[in-house]
Amino acid sequence: MPGTRRIRSRRQAKRPPGRSLRPESRTVTPAVTPYTTRLLTPDTWDDFAALVEANNGVWGGCWCIGFHPEGITKDSTGAGNRKAKLAHVNNGTIHQMLVYRDGRCVGWCQYGPPAEVATIKNPKAYEKGLAELPDWRIGCIFTGSGSRRAGVARAAVAAVLAAIAQAGGGLVEAYPEQVAGRDPQRGAYLHTGPEALFEEFGFVRDRRIAKWRWVMRLRISAWRRRGLT
Repeated sequence: MPGTRRIRSRRQAKRPPGRSLRPESRTVTPAVTPYTTRLLTPDTWDDFAALVEANNGVWGGCWCIGFHPEGITKDSTGAGNRKAKLAHVNNGTIHQMLVYRDGRCVGWCQYGPPAEVATIKNPKAYEKGLAELPDWRIGCIFTGSGSRRAGVARAAVAAVLAAIAQAGGGLVEAYPEQVAGRDPQRGAYLHTGPEALFEEFGFVRDRRIAKWRWVMRLRISAWRRRGLT
């Protein structure tokens, strides 16, 4: 999807750690950023592949296949993951927003319905507290080396939420890590994003599924050509 979008959000009320707030419905508005976005398709595969290859296959050869139904197994290889990812792209069984700057892909945000984003971390804890499946899940967020701490992830999430709004909206779920109150993670990369990023867009905690990982939710209203609902 050409262009980037952002979500209109309010400052979140302070709340004790662990307290859940009911997700409110939000709407999206256009924003001007240094980035543009496009969906991962056969036409943009080479852009995506170039970024992956420039970053050691992403975590040593994941190729962003970990959240797909097949996930990563002990028998997975970088070449096999690349082949599986390309198959999803060619078959249209993927939603992934690529972020560009100066014509070069610098990051992405993977999303999709639960059938596509099927393999999430801490599944037993997740299922134990599950009351309602979301319409959409946000999986992997990645920014290439040399482009980090420059708003790429924010641009990616904004574009994803705008695309979801255009697709009819619905309940969106993310699985970020809590950073506040935690010792600095030297060398760590938050592949599901930090909690604070999602709070900016209005996501609220639903439940904890690991020591530092939360299920966060936001209900997105459908976007209409003559306004926002």
